[in-house]
Amino acid sequence: MTEPVRTLPSPTPSNAQGPVSDTYKGWLFKWTNYLKGYQRRWFVLSNGLLSYYRTQAEMAHTCRGTITMATVHIEVGDTCHLVLTSGGRSYHLKATSEVECQRWVSALRQAKANANQIMLHSDDSGDEGHLTQSDRALTQGVLKTLASKLDDLSTCNELIGKHGAALQRSLSELEDLRTPTDGTDKLKAVNERATLFRITSNAMINACRDFLDLAEAHSRRWQRALQYEREQRHHLEETIEQLAKQHNSLERAWRESPSTHNEVREGQQEEDTSDENEDIEFFDAMEDSPAFITVTATDSSHHRLSGSSQSIMSGGLPGDWSQESNDSSGSNHVQIRRARRSRIPDKPNYSLNLWSIMKNCIGKELSKIPMPVNFNEPLSMLQRLTEDLEYSELLDRAARCDSSLEQMCLVAAFSVSSYSTTVHRTAKPFNPLLGETYELDRMEEYGYRSICEQVSHHPPAAAHHVTSQRGWTLWQEITIDSKFRGKYISIMPLGSIHLQFHSSGNHYVWSKVTSTVHNIIVGKLWIDQSGDIEIVNHRTKDTCHLKFSPYSYFSRDVPRKVTGVVTDSDGTAHYILSGTWDDKMESAKIVESSRGCGGSEGKQKTVYQTLPPKLLWKKYPLPENAENMHYFSSLALTLNEPEEGVAPTDSRLRPDQRLMEAGLWDEANAHKQRLEERQRLERRKREAQATLALEEGREVESYQPLWFEKRTDAETGESSYVYRGGYWEAKERQDWSQCPSIF
Repeated sequence: MTEPVRTLPSPTPSNAQGPVSDTYKGWLFKWTNYLKGYQRRWFVLSNGLLSYYRTQAEMAHTCRGTITMATVHIEVGDTCHLVLTSGGRSYHLKATSEVECQRWVSALRQAKANANQIMLHSDDSGDEGHLTQSDRALTQGVLKTLASKLDDLSTCNELIGKHGAALQRSLSELEDLRTPTDGTDKLKAVNERATLFRITSNAMINACRDFLDLAEAHSRRWQRALQYEREQRHHLEETIEQLAKQHNSLERAWRESPSTHNEVREGQQEEDTSDENEDIEFFDAMEDSPAFITVTATDSSHHRLSGSSQSIMSGGLPGDWSQESNDSSGSNHVQIRRARRSRIPDKPNYSLNLWSIMKNCIGKELSKIPMPVNFNEPLSMLQRLTEDLEYSELLDRAARCDSSLEQMCLVAAFSVSSYSTTVHRTAKPFNPLLGETYELDRMEEYGYRSICEQVSHHPPAAAHHVTSQRGWTLWQEITIDSKFRGKYISIMPLGSIHLQFHSSGNHYVWSKVTSTVHNIIVGKLWIDQSGDIEIVNHRTKDTCHLKFSPYSYFSRDVPRKVTGVVTDSDGTAHYILSGTWDDKMESAKIVESSRGCGGSEGKQKTVYQTLPPKLLWKKYPLPENAENMHYFSSLALTLNEPEEGVAPTDSRLRPDQRLMEAGLWDEANAHKQRLEERQRLERRKREAQATLALEEGREVESYQPLWFEKRTDAETGESSYVYRGGYWEAKERQDWSQCPSIF
């Protein structure tokens, strides 16, 4: 391995004099793939960004990757290794010595702290860059130097005035001389004072020259930097737009002759693998361990899985843990149920230049970006929220459990199952209008009925309440925080999900993980779920920690892996959970635990011996022709099916969504624009009324949802919207006089 050349400067102390370097540069080794291993790259840390290039010459035209320091996670490994994680992607780097590695870590941590400090004092526009701490230090140093030069000029000015006055007095005295003998001393004094005046004047001239030179030099430097940034931004926009055009051309060519292009792509695939996958996240592979699971624990009450998941083991599904057979429920199947639809019109094949719409939206909240229906699926966010109930039978089984720990396993499987429908669903649901509702009455089939309402528009927030005759109640308020980051879109659901079982009173609370849609500009869209879920039973204090591993092309683990540990109130682990969020989840009861060897960073490892795993949940297969029906599941196909007697604010009655489902996308876009403009007018009207109330000294009346109200949970202390009642009674009477006209 070639010895890298080190050019990273040492950090300048805060009390050092003179300008501070605003850039760290140097060679590091970066993991690329299994074929090439670690490759030397030139790294540049500047302006809150860590960029890398193959060579120093590439800095002028080609950047191989950029990491934003504000959101990066820095982890130091063994033997000069460090791992940077940002946006669901990991970068494995290696230095040539411990000293070099430590200097890079210090510089990276300082850059991260500076970037976070800047974010605290800036708005969330995301469109413009900001100066880092080192940039500010350099600017302040220049300003201090200029101020010092001004002080010199002021001092010279005072001296010129003083010596000029003295010279004037000497000349006056020389004129008043009466005898030539007195003139010799006076003339000597005049010459001395004239010399001082000349010296002071020269110093004044030199100080002025220094001030002007310094100001002009840095002015030119700043102008060059500004011009360079403008050119780089313009070049980047042109490059990405060109890539988007090429991508659209390739798609059209592939649709015209897919077989030919498949052969060409297969022939080129091996050649392009190493470069295309160079920046894909890498995880060190774990050894398979079918009978034991290794868990890294930072303390006795908080467990995180670090080992491989248990291998899938075949066998029967005993007792309460197995899923009920469809033909074993006896009299429940004697009832005649309503036939639900099993298909919708096929999705039209419309092409659209995504970059032309998204290039000005980087860093902005997704719900504030006006988009055509081409990027939507014909369901609203309220219906997507209701789709979490696809596997409600897991909660029915959990309600019959006597053990709270077994019940926790089923609740955890239910929380994972809600993501199974998203694996192919990269389209965006419709943003609900303020006051929009959605009901789902499945009392006959599954024993529950659900009601959702959009309780806020900015930020978008929806409240959801589900009541089941089979022993449980679920409620949640979810606020969606979504950002477009250029290469990917992050969707971060904020808020808690509450689940209470009627017989035991067990009250479970958890939140959702982050969803990320990749390849927004070029390539095939794909979605990933990553993050942690902490499920807490507030009655027994049992907990379950679930970890959704980010997808990695080079990991030996199964894709979309989910692992978890169920612990009691004392922190003792009882069950290990493993599986994938797009297929199934299993549980294994722990029978013995032992301390293993120490792990990295001083963490302790515990090895758990378990019984064979038992199936908790298995995903239903998608309906036939699902790929042409937005990859909807069987439940999703029925969510927008027309129903009689629903509220006039129900999502099923939204015209743009209905037209899109029918394949009339141009008409749908026209109605969508009309509804959004109407909603903006209503918002301005409410703002005007609030302003008038403030001017008149009256209390401002905020928007109040119709079916939900703000309450504080007695156990968690959280304030959220909960169901106030009255919807199903109003439906029974068919009295919708309170409902606003929003469509």
